[in-house]
Amino acid sequence: MAYEFFISLRYLRAKRKQVFVSIITLISIVGIFLGVAALIIVLAVMNGFETDLREKILGINSHVVLMEYSGTMKDYRKVMQEVSGIEGVTASTPFIYSQAMLKNGENVSGVVLRGLSTDDAMKVINLGKIVQGRLLDLSLEKRPPLPIDESLRKLPGIVVGKELAKHLGLFLHEPVFVVSPLGTATPMGMVPRMKKFLVVGIFDSGFYEYDSTLAYLSLADCQEFLNMGERVTGVEIRVRDIDRADVIAKSIEKKLGFPYWARHWMEMNKNLFAALKLEKRVMFIILSLIVIVAAFNIITTLIMVVMEKNRDIAILKSIGATSRGIMKIFILQGLIIGTIGTILGTAAGLAVALNLSRVSIWIENLFGFKILPSDVYYLSTLPSKVNYGDVAIIVVGTLLISFLSTIYPSWRASRLDPAEALRYE
Repeated sequence: MAYEFFISLRYLRAKRKQVFVSIITLISIVGIFLGVAALIIVLAVMNGFETDLREKILGINSHVVLMEYSGTMKDYRKVMQEVSGIEGVTASTPFIYSQAMLKNGENVSGVVLRGLSTDDAMKVINLGKIVQGRLLDLSLEKRPPLPIDESLRKLPGIVVGKELAKHLGLFLHEPVFVVSPLGTATPMGMVPRMKKFLVVGIFDSGFYEYDSTLAYLSLADCQEFLNMGERVTGVEIRVRDIDRADVIAKSIEKKLGFPYWARHWMEMNKNLFAALKLEKRVMFIILSLIVIVAAFNIITTLIMVVMEKNRDIAILKSIGATSRGIMKIFILQGLIIGTIGTILGTAAGLAVALNLSRVSIWIENLFGFKILPSDVYYLSTLPSKVNYGDVAIIVVGTLLISFLSTIYPSWRASRLDPAEALRYE
């Protein structure tokens, strides 16, 4: 063991009259511990939010949406065939997008009505968990005989979100009226178009906004209800690499030409994910201040140790220790403080971040409140995803700050004149 390291370890053990220095040293370790742990936990939560939002958004929505400038698409089968030949595209499906109202007794709610093809829609999108019923029951041909009244068996199917079903008082295999704002012309004027559907499924995407506003029909039933004939709103496309969705969208536009246009998921959710990234950076900067404050404690500790050890430094220099060796003693002392705090903070931060769901449930049960109420926030649970690249940056950054905080006190110790220090001894 080098003598510098041995002496720096000895200086960490306070004598009886140096207890105050030891307390400041402990405060420095605790400060770094809290700063590192807080950074790891908060960044894990931010990463979890971003990942969870992306998965939910890209579950209900496709990676790329292809539409026509004219409004509706006629030859969607031919378009799907051409799109399938583009590199990076894995699947495609037609869709219809419209707005309507659902009416159940006295309960009415505005919804986003979406028509999907039961044959290939699930290759492109994911509604989440079907808590009741089946998605395939949207199609009359694929629906088995249900244990319900004969008059309801031939009704076209509809799948609604969990929150929407709760709001309207809907249950599985019950009828509901769908009212279209596009009315039907009659001798008495425009009359709202209304048709009875059978609830064949209830889904839970885990995303409150979707669960409370979306209703799905089969493509054929939606075309018939909206009088669209063989037309659709557009084609939804799934790609192999979501980070290349923008490049693939441009390739699709280039191949198909006018009047087709494509939008990718990054463009449609640009503001949301940009805000999340900005928030992550701001939180990192704010929480880094905890580590910086702890670094000032290291500076204070080392300055006080240097003042206490003037006589020791003078003796070491007198018996041959170099200024570089003296400087190394106090640099090592500061680094030991920083390393201990960083290791403890990293261990605690990872332990909490990797078990955040259990920790949040325990806190909710202990204090009797919901951390993320699903009717207020997009998410119903507190997500967490540890990015080990972020952890490495935090560890290296903290150790670098600890090292920089040792330079000035160590340099002052190395400049001490032995004759001046021992004059009155």
